[in-house]
Amino acid sequence: MNTNNKYDIIVIGGGPAGIMAAGQAALRGKKVLLFEKMERLGRKLRITGKGRCNLTNEASIDEFIHHFGKNGRFLKPAFYSFFVNDLRNLLLQNGITTIVERGNRVFPECESAPIVTEALIRWLGKTGCQIKTGNSVTKLLVRDNNISGVDVQSNGKDRFAADAVILCTGGRSYPRTGSNGDGYKLAHEVGHNIVNIRPALIPLETASNNARRLQGLSLKNVTASLWVNGKKQAEEFGEMLFAHFGLTGPIILTLSRQAVDALDQKSVVEISIDLKPALDYNTLDARLLRDFREHSKQQYQTLLKSLLPSSMIPVCIDLTRIPHDKIISNITLKERQTLRNWLKDFRFTISGYRPIEEAIITAGGVSVKEIQSKTMESRLVSKLYFAGEVMDIDADTGGYNLQAAFSTGFLAGISANNKL
Repeated sequence: MNTNNKYDIIVIGGGPAGIMAAGQAALRGKKVLLFEKMERLGRKLRITGKGRCNLTNEASIDEFIHHFGKNGRFLKPAFYSFFVNDLRNLLLQNGITTIVERGNRVFPECESAPIVTEALIRWLGKTGCQIKTGNSVTKLLVRDNNISGVDVQSNGKDRFAADAVILCTGGRSYPRTGSNGDGYKLAHEVGHNIVNIRPALIPLETASNNARRLQGLSLKNVTASLWVNGKKQAEEFGEMLFAHFGLTGPIILTLSRQAVDALDQKSVVEISIDLKPALDYNTLDARLLRDFREHSKQQYQTLLKSLLPSSMIPVCIDLTRIPHDKIISNITLKERQTLRNWLKDFRFTISGYRPIEEAIITAGGVSVKEIQSKTMESRLVSKLYFAGEVMDIDADTGGYNLQAAFSTGFLAGISANNKL
């Protein structure tokens, strides 16, 4: 082996977790090499938050843990090692000021994910870390249950020795950014179990054509609830969007984590949209009764203009089965109740979900039971570490997942340094 190919620490993957891990290890004096198979670092980071980069969230550590579900407590040591203010300070030191928006979401003031990415890459360069892009790691080398290096494919095959390796290859979502699941194969080949890979934070497909009819319509301040086999499982308040295939937007993406699992179990899955969440059934009925009295000579379709976006009116007319030209004074009590009930429960049968390539983040991955939470080191292979989405961790939207990538990357980087 070429002696120039010997490093203290090799980091695989140039996303947020990999950049953080490599930078922290290099800052502490280690000879670090970062491999990224794409031609530049941070491809996925450049498009996060619709290009605005929702970096993190001002929530407490306990709230963060709650948003990660059953594996949330695994992340507690990582969050205590490097959390929201640490990330904001690091970014500030590198020219990125941050602001807090609705829902305690933290964004860069510049509102540009590419600018944030370039700032982090410049910071990484200052740490002394060596970077090789366009290089794919094809194998983890293990000797006597200790990591010893990696095999790499670029223009040809090469072998690099290392005293420690940090695997930060991401999940399977957005494969054009480099996240195609390579890390799962690498980890599995050295003995790690991979929890079922599936999409999280994914748009949902609907059975009827009603969503298609509303394509492009965005709703704010509505409540969407998830129903599985006739039982309500969860609900979210906020924004959503209709698409040609079904439903998407922040509150739908959050509900999708449970919806995907239920669909995979062949359960009956529905989404109910409450278009008037500020009014209970009785209050809404009283408002409709008042409107009916005030506009008794108008047609049904005209009255609906005060209740709904214009593109939703034909759908409402069809689903309530009240003739569009029926005079308000002729609408029966039963018909008024039908309208009220529809406004509170606009329901869709969920037929499936979009391909995993469209998921914001991947659920499943390397089992956290096989990783030491206090160090991110493998319990199976000494001096092999993990960080970011390659592990079985995923959270709701709102900046939680990106903070987890930075936090686990930080902890893996300093743990590998300390071990050596």
